[in-house]
Amino acid sequence: MRDQEILDIELDGERHEITVELLNKYNVPGPRYTSYPTAPEWSDDYRCADHVADLAAANARETGEAERPVSLYFHIPFCERLCLYCGCNVVINKNKEVAPPYIERLTRETRMVASQVSRNRPVVQLHWGGGTPTYLSPAQIEEVFGAISEQFTIAADAEVGVEIDPRVTTPEHVRALRKVGFNRVSMGVQDFDPTVQQTVRRIQPFEATRDLVALCRESGFQSVNVDLIYGLPYQTAGSFADTIAKVEAIAPDRIAMYSYAHVPWLKKQQKSFAAHLPQGMDKFRIFRAGVTGFSKAGYVYIGMDHFAKPSDELAVALRARTLHRNFQGYSTRAHADLLGMGVSAISGLRRSYAQNYRDLAAYYAAVDRDDLPVMRGFALDEDDILRREVITRILCHRLISKGEIGRAFGIDFDSHFAGELRRVEDLVADGLVTLDGDVMRATPVGCIFLRNIAMVFDRYLQKQRIESPVFSRTL
Repeated sequence: MRDQEILDIELDGERHEITVELLNKYNVPGPRYTSYPTAPEWSDDYRCADHVADLAAANARETGEAERPVSLYFHIPFCERLCLYCGCNVVINKNKEVAPPYIERLTRETRMVASQVSRNRPVVQLHWGGGTPTYLSPAQIEEVFGAISEQFTIAADAEVGVEIDPRVTTPEHVRALRKVGFNRVSMGVQDFDPTVQQTVRRIQPFEATRDLVALCRESGFQSVNVDLIYGLPYQTAGSFADTIAKVEAIAPDRIAMYSYAHVPWLKKQQKSFAAHLPQGMDKFRIFRAGVTGFSKAGYVYIGMDHFAKPSDELAVALRARTLHRNFQGYSTRAHADLLGMGVSAISGLRRSYAQNYRDLAAYYAAVDRDDLPVMRGFALDEDDILRREVITRILCHRLISKGEIGRAFGIDFDSHFAGELRRVEDLVADGLVTLDGDVMRATPVGCIFLRNIAMVFDRYLQKQRIESPVFSRTL
């Protein structure tokens, strides 16, 4: 295929052109930047005592600052069956007897973490992920949420979200979730094509998803999100266009359209369909079908892998430059400390990250010792905090004001990032970035390559590339 072949793509109502040459140049392995520094840099030397000290420090106010709010994440790892594309930390077991021991440890960990957090710090965001949170019974959902609300101060206007699987979520689940206070719901679809579903072992009829969305709306959920994946085996731009049309008929408030992360060195089950994955321009055509389809349907392209209706909080936050990014993706609640609980869960504080043990046995053993189950973490230095802010602004605001960064961190931006700005010149030449005085801004086409732009400011990336394969490709 000729490098100069051109494809057009529609973004927020405008058409733009992308060449094969540009795609090949920038479709490289790179982080999704749900954290900076990214997880490969974290250390096993960071353990429970370090996290306890950092939690205590996080309670302190900085000069002139109100008490920092809190975001809570709870990981429910269980699934009844394995989807072959999955890269999450899951435990496959149809025997629901595994749930009570986990609930017991999760409740104990919740109490331990809460004891380190001031009750004056409001919880402005709470999320359950997995795995499959609706693996739990309705009664168990009420039990776990009750334990959380006893220990933390949940703000009246908090975003309270949960991931659900339409294949196992019953009307009783939906009623229980609303009863305890969940107001946002996210459900996986990935693809409605029967061949794709059969290959990845996730059979999920359109009608079941449509009916569950309708039930969630009738039950009073404020926002419904649907997850898709592009780049799955046997997908084509044409087949994915049919999935897009079905999603548009459901009309969710938000859509996440993730690039399939092929990491068979981490997830062995992905090897089973490696020969049938769309590659290069074929995969980009699938992505283009999604971006163009959702743009024509009136959704705002938030960036990277998210879309939202213009009235949705994500779209409002994008326009107001208050959008944030954490381990759940894009968020409207910036400047909150994230506290993760459950096996493999991650916490992100102002100056540190901590991750829990990934396997149940080690997680249970730590909690049974009355220790926070921290497996590894990272303490950020001043340069890490600076670069995290720059990368966050690229991903969330699509621009960097050099003056704003300079004043906030007491630096001369051009001098501090002289080497990085030389690499930015290449992005400018390729039409991904513009430099207008004080402002560096991603172009509409550059918004597709936000990860690549952010990578310029990642001082750890070269070492990671040399040592071993770590990341999936950016598109």
